[in-house]
Amino acid sequence: MRHRRALVALLTADTISAVGTRMSALALPWFVLVSTDSATKAGVVAFVEMLPYVLAAAAGGPWIDRVGGRRFSIVADAGSALAVAAVPLLHHDIGFGGLLVLVGIAGALRGFGDTAKEAMFPRIAEASGMEMTRAASLQDGLHRLATLLGAPIGGALIAILDAPTVLLLDAASFGFSAVLVLLLVRVPRVVDPSGAAEPYPQALRAGLVFLRGNKLAAAIVVMLFATNLFDAAYSSVLLPLWATLVGSPVVLGLANGSFAIGAVLGNIVFTAYAPRAPRWALFTFGFIVGGAPRFLAIGFSEEIWLLYAVSFVAGVGIAAINPILGAVIYERVPPHMMARVQGVATAVSWAGIPLGGLLGGAVAGAVGVHVALIVTGLLYLFVTLVPLVRPVWRELDVRPAKPVSVAQPAA
Repeated sequence: MRHRRALVALLTADTISAVGTRMSALALPWFVLVSTDSATKAGVVAFVEMLPYVLAAAAGGPWIDRVGGRRFSIVADAGSALAVAAVPLLHHDIGFGGLLVLVGIAGALRGFGDTAKEAMFPRIAEASGMEMTRAASLQDGLHRLATLLGAPIGGALIAILDAPTVLLLDAASFGFSAVLVLLLVRVPRVVDPSGAAEPYPQALRAGLVFLRGNKLAAAIVVMLFATNLFDAAYSSVLLPLWATLVGSPVVLGLANGSFAIGAVLGNIVFTAYAPRAPRWALFTFGFIVGGAPRFLAIGFSEEIWLLYAVSFVAGVGIAAINPILGAVIYERVPPHMMARVQGVATAVSWAGIPLGGLLGGAVAGAVGVHVALIVTGLLYLFVTLVPLVRPVWRELDVRPAKPVSVAQPAA
């Protein structure tokens, strides 16, 4: 019962802070645009927030494994609350340079906090008795629900209140998350089989070495790098450009909403059947349905209804992807290495996101948005067909024994 309560508390804390982050993703650029009247500065702020996040996720793993995910999560969320609250409270006194510093600190702390929660999650889920694929599906479903709710709530609150107030609400969500983890979350201890703490460079390298040595994990990271690159090109450049040609900005919101609704509904179904679901078949079919068709449908057509229909079906198809990949990582990574491996995997797979926007804009500018959509969609299809021909992906259906480690109850 104690571990089940800890799992509920961790998922609640993660979801609430995620909703706040989705709200802030709208409020921060709006706040910068209103306060500086510069789209360029808004873009710089977005970059300055994202880069420290990726670097913190990669670099923080060894420290999180050594100090403990629970402590790191509490401190990072409390620090995030202060940094985010300082943006609207102090921006008049610190100028744009000071704003960038605060945003960078907030991004880094969020990277630390998210990695710490990822490191805690499999231990708590296992101790609660929940099957790992179902636990990963529940976690991913709540993240998708946070995306579905956070954006419209944030937009409505910006209109009703203002962007600075929404940023303060995001800060409050981080503070609530820190208190919830402090009071209710206890993590089973894991003893490092080596019996000694590794030096930081060696510990950081160990995460990379593990990924390189595990063929399935390495294949997952490489595929996510490519698909994140294509998805970023689609969401940040290609779809908005297409919308300006055939509709209005409303098209973007409805397309994203259709995808999110499909993903949430698909996740509910998958969570129910996760323990006995055929992972390889669902993963392969889901990526084929959820990836390339979004690009090709609007590359060959200008029908808005087709965009909504394909987006919804793509959301349903993609719903099983993250839970399957999360369960595979949770099952194969030794608990005492979870944070450093997760951190390196996140940094590499997310590295495609900033590149996607740049490449999408360059290709669309050179050949037009429709050709860019078709070319990118065909590349996406090629990547998602790889699991059909590479035997290593069949290991998705193998549920290995728990990695060798010694787990002890928390004091």
